[in-house]
Amino acid sequence: MAALVLVLGVGGYIAFDRARPYLHGSGCEVAVGTSKMPLDLDQAANASTISAVAYRKQLPERAAVIAYATAIQESHIRNLPSGDRDSVGMFQQRPSQGWGSPAKLRDPVQSTSKFFDALVKVKDYLDRDVHDAAQRVQHSADGRAYAQHESDGKLLAQVFTGRQPSGARCWYPPDKQTKSRRPDAIREMRRAFGPRLRVDGPGPLTAGAPSRPDSWNGVKVTNARAGWAVAAWAVTHAQVYGLKEVRYAGRHWQSDAGHDGWTTDKNAPTDHVIVH
Repeated sequence: MAALVLVLGVGGYIAFDRARPYLHGSGCEVAVGTSKMPLDLDQAANASTISAVAYRKQLPERAAVIAYATAIQESHIRNLPSGDRDSVGMFQQRPSQGWGSPAKLRDPVQSTSKFFDALVKVKDYLDRDVHDAAQRVQHSADGRAYAQHESDGKLLAQVFTGRQPSGARCWYPPDKQTKSRRPDAIREMRRAFGPRLRVDGPGPLTAGAPSRPDSWNGVKVTNARAGWAVAAWAVTHAQVYGLKEVRYAGRHWQSDAGHDGWTTDKNAPTDHVIVH
């Protein structure tokens, strides 16, 4: 009987271990202390792009907070194909109001860039209430609605601008993993963060180059905040581009165990974010 119980126990553990990657489904979470916010994969990818564009434009965290509060109210941080009248995209910008073509406004990098370009033209925007600064960009029917999302905006900004280390995790089951397209991921990362982002490593970087599964790339960073911003972008875009792991500053995220978040990796460097 004892042997039978042991066999059943071992068999049950093996079955659970194999099923575990499927049990959590797909999703992401950002966390700072006890404050947590769930996101789906698309929302998380869009959220990390907002901070990446802020990095490229060398804007302060407050600018990202305003952008997040706006995007949450306008679209729940989703890249919507349509909306009120001719509004499209994360910020529900209207082509008829001079924001640009629908195709450009459906591009998260370009729509975020346009939002920030308008925001920095608002006099003393950093000293204004979040809803006031957002409304002066958006000219919506009720600008006070942005105020309710300020706390969530601050949480997202802390994580995706890199002030909170290892604050973002994403997970998805094995059957949702995609073929590796790391060269495309690196090119999109540099489009969001800007040409100041230097990338090296043995992995190919040319457009359309095949991804070598046994290879990797390193994104050079000059400080921890930039490193964690890059690492968060890579984790939130891992499913789309088939990235398998991200390593930085003594921490390690793996797509096969994404729900576990960032685990200890004493060999993960502090001067590069390793993307595999």
